[in-house]
Amino acid sequence: MLQYDLVVVGSGPAGRRGAIQAAKLGKKVLVIEQGKRVGGVSVHTGTIPSKTLRETALNLSGWRERGFYGRSYRVKEEISADDLRRRLLITLNHEVEVLEHQFARNRVQHIRGKASFIDASTLQVIKDDGETTQVTAASVLLAVGTKPFRPDYMPFDGKTVLDSDELLDIQDLPRSMVVIGAGVIGIEYATIFSALDTAVTVIDPKATMLDFIDKEIIEDFTYQLRDRNMKLLLGQKADKVERLENGKVELTLDSGRRLTTDMVLFAAGRMGATEALNLQAIGLEADSRGRLKVNPETFQTSVANIYAAGDVVGFPSLASTSMEQGRIAARVAVGAVAKEPPKYFPYGIYAVPEISTCGLTEEEMKERGIPYECGIARFRETSRGHIMGLDTGLLKLIFSLKTRRLLGVHIVGEGATELVHIGQAVLNLKGTVEYFVENTFNYPTLAEAYKIAGLDAWNRMGDIKSEL
Repeated sequence: MLQYDLVVVGSGPAGRRGAIQAAKLGKKVLVIEQGKRVGGVSVHTGTIPSKTLRETALNLSGWRERGFYGRSYRVKEEISADDLRRRLLITLNHEVEVLEHQFARNRVQHIRGKASFIDASTLQVIKDDGETTQVTAASVLLAVGTKPFRPDYMPFDGKTVLDSDELLDIQDLPRSMVVIGAGVIGIEYATIFSALDTAVTVIDPKATMLDFIDKEIIEDFTYQLRDRNMKLLLGQKADKVERLENGKVELTLDSGRRLTTDMVLFAAGRMGATEALNLQAIGLEADSRGRLKVNPETFQTSVANIYAAGDVVGFPSLASTSMEQGRIAARVAVGAVAKEPPKYFPYGIYAVPEISTCGLTEEEMKERGIPYECGIARFRETSRGHIMGLDTGLLKLIFSLKTRRLLGVHIVGEGATELVHIGQAVLNLKGTVEYFVENTFNYPTLAEAYKIAGLDAWNRMGDIKSEL
């Protein structure tokens, strides 16, 4: 029987980062991956594919140039599903090659197969050919990720009614689409297909969307979506979904409204991929959505030598935070010291337009009773914004009136997920409004928006020297 210091189940962001971290500490590590290739959901059906699809859609449609040339501007007149898939395959192959090289360079062993527990230290692995092997480990890191939630009442067929994994394999771009679910995944795909000139309608039982984002940012985002004729039917539920003989799909809403569309994307949540692990053999139980409860500092489960990280432990379910969780879990699992990560991390939503946020929202400032001031900058106020033809885009900074420290940065618009890191650094290093007022930013850049927003807040907060 093969023996390891750490066995990692899953090779997504949490699994691969945890495995490589343990290997760098001189430990014997095995990664078990049930997919055809390493990389997990992130590489094959989630993060990388959706972001590649977004970039391809924006490039081929000429979306970024329409501020200059009008909404009818196109780079490629007829965009096909094959056009989108071509770039996707190139990107995925590169990601897999990089990951396999990282494993080889760090002497991380990996095998293909489905893992399940025999006991807390022993796992059975069933390979594709039916061959079974057993491995033992001092510690196990579960980084199995998630899969789309597929309720029985939804008539999935992989062609006209799909989940977010199946969407990547469509043969033709739909002229119309209904997206059920106004969460991150639903909104990302809804806006990407809208940029491809698909008529998109979003349905969600909740009256609001993306509630963890600053409300002013969501208001600006919502205006942009409605301005390009996306339909947002929030506070409404699809009671009935049925495929019609003509190949279309009809939805009946609880409001009495009926919609007919070419395609339905069901994106209302995901489930932890834990059901095949035989958790009962080690006395571990997942919640109703297949997620595992862990110590938020060590990522240890209720079973001492079993750890879990990544999407399978729930919010925030980001590739970036999953990597850090995997690294911390692996260090703790092999007995190394693990420092607590910085308090504030960026959240990125790769919609069209992008949203990125770090720190406290204005709503959280009010709830905590912290006196504050906000600074706003619009991308059209920057020279780079004019050069790029941007007529939308907003950056919002939130400062404490008492300490003058930056406590929140919120951005909607082109490049938001890149720009946020300036604010993230200032926030975690406890910088104040003076940083933005006194520092020089490259000209012309979108990053200049930080200086504009800083000055906007500073003008109302007053000069610190005059208060001394």
